[in-house]
This record gives sequence, C-alpha cells and structure tokens, in this order.
Amino acid sequence: MRTVVDLTRCQGYAQCVFHAPEVFKLHGEEGLLYATAVPDDQVSRVREAAAACPVQAILLGEEVSGGAR
Repeated sequence: MRTVVDLTRCQGYAQCVFHAPEVFKLHGEEGLLYATAVPDDQVSRVREAAAACPVQAILLGEEVSGGAR
C-alpha cells in the first residue's frame, strides 16, 4: 500500500505517529516524515492512523492519485 500525507492540511497533532510509529515520525516540533510505501505488517496500523487524523490529511492506497508524490 502507498500513503501520502497532505502536508498543507497536516496540523502536527501526531495521532499518526502514535498509531503507526514505524511509518510516521516527527522531525523537530512540527515536521512530519513518513514512508510512502507501507510495509505489509504496518497496513492495519496505518489505516488506524489515517482514521485518527483530525484533519484527514492521510491518503491511502487507491485514494493516492498518480499526480500525488
């Protein structure tokens, strides 16, 4: 599965980091680093992270368009 975070929407609540720390990491106080290719063993955690995002900034799988990189 692929994932993309809309960093213009992300407000740094870090719910994704709490739910999937292997995929999402905070860099500094508000910068977010993340893996675009989600390992198979992290898929359910990333789905939980996307659902927990208060601003719905995380796009998964088929939601990720060919133009988003």
